[in-house]
Amino acid sequence: LYTAPDSCEGRCGEPFSEEDECHCHPECQGHRNCCEDYERHCGPDGFSSSRDSITDQELLELSEQLYRLDHNKARPSDVAINPQHLAGPDETGDEQDRSPQPLYKYVNEELFSKPTYASFIKLLDNYQRATGREEEVTAEELREQDRFLEEVMKTELMRRLLAFLRGKNRYGSEQEFVEDLKEMWFGLYSRGDGEQDSSGFEHVFSGEVKKGKVSGFHNWIRFYLLEKQGVVNYFSHNFNGPWDTYPDVLGLQFSWDGFYKEVGSAFIGCSPEFEFGLYSLCFLARPGRACHLSLGGHHLSVQTYPWTKSTYGGGRSFIATAYVMSP
Repeated sequence: LYTAPDSCEGRCGEPFSEEDECHCHPECQGHRNCCEDYERHCGPDGFSSSRDSITDQELLELSEQLYRLDHNKARPSDVAINPQHLAGPDETGDEQDRSPQPLYKYVNEELFSKPTYASFIKLLDNYQRATGREEEVTAEELREQDRFLEEVMKTELMRRLLAFLRGKNRYGSEQEFVEDLKEMWFGLYSRGDGEQDSSGFEHVFSGEVKKGKVSGFHNWIRFYLLEKQGVVNYFSHNFNGPWDTYPDVLGLQFSWDGFYKEVGSAFIGCSPEFEFGLYSLCFLARPGRACHLSLGGHHLSVQTYPWTKSTYGGGRSFIATAYVMSP
C-alpha cells in the first residue's frame, strides 16, 4: 500500500539513501540501480535537473523559516495541556486509560476565529470516518475547500513555501500550486471496497476508522474539539517534544468513540497552515521517506506516503498519509 517512490521526478541529484528502492544520483548508472525513468528526468535533456533537486540542507533551512513564519500559532498562554502518564513501549498497545484527566486543560478559542483556523474547522465535519463508505462531496464542501486554500495562501508562511517551490521549478504559478494542493489533499480515492471513501486531508487531519482502529487523525485542533465533546478519551503519551513554546510535538494514545489509536502523533499549538505547508513540502520533496527538518534548533522528521493504487493529472500521487515522527 505505502511504497517508496519508484520515479526520479523531482529527485535528480539527491543524495543516496538506502531507504530508496531506486536511485536518481549520477552514480546510480554505474551501480545499475537507477529508477526506470532516470534518463527521462535526469539525462542531459531530462525534465528535471540537479539544480532543481531539494537538498537535505535546504529542507533544514526552509523548515526553520516556516517555523519562524507561523504567525498564527498558539502563544504559550493560549494552550495548556496535561500529558499525565508517560507510556513505555510495552504499554502503548494495551488500551489502558492511564490518564484520568483530559489532555487539554485550556485552549483560548479566540484562535479559532482566525481565518485559517475558521476555514480549517469547517472542513472537519465533511467526512464519513468509516472506510468503505462513499464520500459525497457537496458544492458547499467544495467551496469550503477553496476557502481554506485561499486563506492559507494569504499567509506569509505559505507564500514562502510557494516561492521556494517555484525556485525549484516545481510550479509555474500560484494557481498551478493551489490546484495541485487541492488534488493531492482533497482528491478522493478508495481505501476499501472500491468506494471513493478517502482523501489525504480526511485521513491526516480529520481521522478515519478502518478495521476497528483509528487511522490517521494527527491534528491537535480536531483532537481538542472532539475531546471537549466527550467522544475522544486521552489515555497516555509516549513522547513529548523538547520545545518549550508552540508548536510542540506529542506522541499519544487515545480512543475515539471506543476505537483505539495505539501510537498517534501531532504538532500541538501550530496553525493549520504550518502543518498543511510542512506536510506538503515533505510530500513533494521526500515522498515515501523520512523528511528531516529543524524547528527552533531541534531536529525532527516528517514521514509521508503516496497513495499507490490511483493517480491524478497524468501520474501524480495523492497523499496517503503524513505525520510527524516521534522517536
